[in-house]
Order: sequence, then C-alpha cells, then structure tokens
Amino acid sequence: MFTKTGNSFLAQRQYAAGIARALHMELGGTHQATKTLMRWTNANEKTVKNWMAGSNGPSGMHLVALVKHSDLALAAFLRMAGRPHALTASELPVLRQKLQTVIEGIDSYLRVVDAALE
Repeated sequence: MFTKTGNSFLAQRQYAAGIARALHMELGGTHQATKTLMRWTNANEKTVKNWMAGSNGPSGMHLVALVKHSDLALAAFLRMAGRPHALTASELPVLRQKLQTVIEGIDSYLRVVDAALE
C-alpha cells in the first residue's frame, strides 16, 4: 500500500492515525462507537480500540468492511493512497440525485408561493 521509504513504521503510524481521525469524526470516541465498529467489521473489542487510538490500522477484510460502512474512512484511505479524486467521481451520481431533490423542493415551494400571491 505504501511505497518503501526506509521507514515503514512511520508510514504505518500515519495510516493508523488517519483512519483513527476519520473514525472519531464519524462516530466519536464513545463505547457505542467501539460497538458499532465491532458490528461493522466483526473485529474484537481490543482490535477496534487500537484502531480508535491510532495504535494500529485495519487491514485486509477489516479494512474492506470498514470502508463499506464509513465514507470518512474510505475518503481517508483514498487520500493516503494518493487517489482523492476517486471518491469524488464515485459520489457524483448521489450528489446529482440530492441536487435533483433540492431543485424539486424549491420548485414546489415556488408553486405554493405563486398560488398564494394570485
């Protein structure tokens, strides 16, 4: 995942810290967050607490399960992989649908206002 720079420990720490930040932003630091991560990934409590603390980062199937549920963890992973725009491209259909819903809401509101003014 990381290019060899002579200090893989530093790269592992940066990875773990990046995932921990994303998890804290999305879930907070409560015991409920730990339980949620355990449910999402089927990892044990100690493993999840290590992820939350930034001591270790998820790998393999745990990482796949995590990014399946967490948009922020996916975004952090793609940033660390040097692919920040990959997420943007995958979000475009969802953003388009949200914009369409907002436009329909605005149009509906304007119809009501126009009817009230007549």
